[in-house]
Amino acid sequence: MRVKELVIIATVAAAMFFLVSCSWFPSAIEPEYRSLLTWGTPGEGPGELKEPIGIAIKDNEVFVSEGGNNRIQVFDRNGHFLRMFGQKGEGIGELARPMLRETRNGKLYVAEYNNDRIQLFDLKANPLGTMGSSGSGQGQFDSPGGVVVDKQGQLYVADFFNHRVQLLEPDGKYIKQYGKTAEKGIWAGQFNYPTDVALLSNGALVVADAYNDRIQVFAPDGSFLRKWGGPFAIDIHGSFSGWFKTATAVTVGPEGNIFVADFYNHRIQKFTPDGKFLVSIGYEGKEPGQLNFPTDVAIDSEGNVYVVDFGNNRIQKFQQIK
Repeated sequence: MRVKELVIIATVAAAMFFLVSCSWFPSAIEPEYRSLLTWGTPGEGPGELKEPIGIAIKDNEVFVSEGGNNRIQVFDRNGHFLRMFGQKGEGIGELARPMLRETRNGKLYVAEYNNDRIQLFDLKANPLGTMGSSGSGQGQFDSPGGVVVDKQGQLYVADFFNHRVQLLEPDGKYIKQYGKTAEKGIWAGQFNYPTDVALLSNGALVVADAYNDRIQVFAPDGSFLRKWGGPFAIDIHGSFSGWFKTATAVTVGPEGNIFVADFYNHRIQKFTPDGKFLVSIGYEGKEPGQLNFPTDVAIDSEGNVYVVDFGNNRIQKFQQIK
């Protein structure tokens, strides 16, 4: 083989390696975040937390759900306790491992992992009713994880053990689903224990496909758009930027960026709407700024990031360094 041909082959190989490296091993392109404050200590009293799981923000109030205490506590944005509601049970107003939640139109939507239902409250904690029951049929759930509500009041629900996402009318009537019931898969449009859902401003659905270690995005008509997380986004986990070790939660910030709770990597990762890695927040530990199995993330109107620090039984608030 001629030297010129070898040079061409080497050049092409180097170019391909560079492109793959940029795609699979991206570097941060945004400033880091710093911890502003933390709140919560282990316990069962007001302001104390036991296995916090989910978080939602409405105006100046922060709603935090607790799996260990089967309740929801409400704080202001500086972590001051305001009120709490819920206790373990199956009745109206009672909760069983409340997971990730959504606020929309003055209502709080609570996915109950152990009660296989979505329960609605007003923002003052008055119960408004439930939807769903245990099972794999249309409108039924097997441990729902996350819920998001669109502008028409329709609900998208991550149906964990059924390996699907369901779209429901505001009253809980089944419309359609993403994925095949009880069938796991690694290819586009398939799921492996989806845990959470979010919506982009254009109506596209973002799914935290937890045990496929990836994010999937679908157009408003339900067609698959894109996925990311590790090489080819097919259940290859890792700790590199843009990779995941169980993506437990997803939320969209006020500027349209996507934030993902990366559970076993003890961090939050931030992406553009098309999946370009921007920066990560946190790393394993117990000190402020460090995380221990984060389960959820929420963004306020000023861009501050609130993280459910599950393993440390606390909430952390981060601000991007300018």
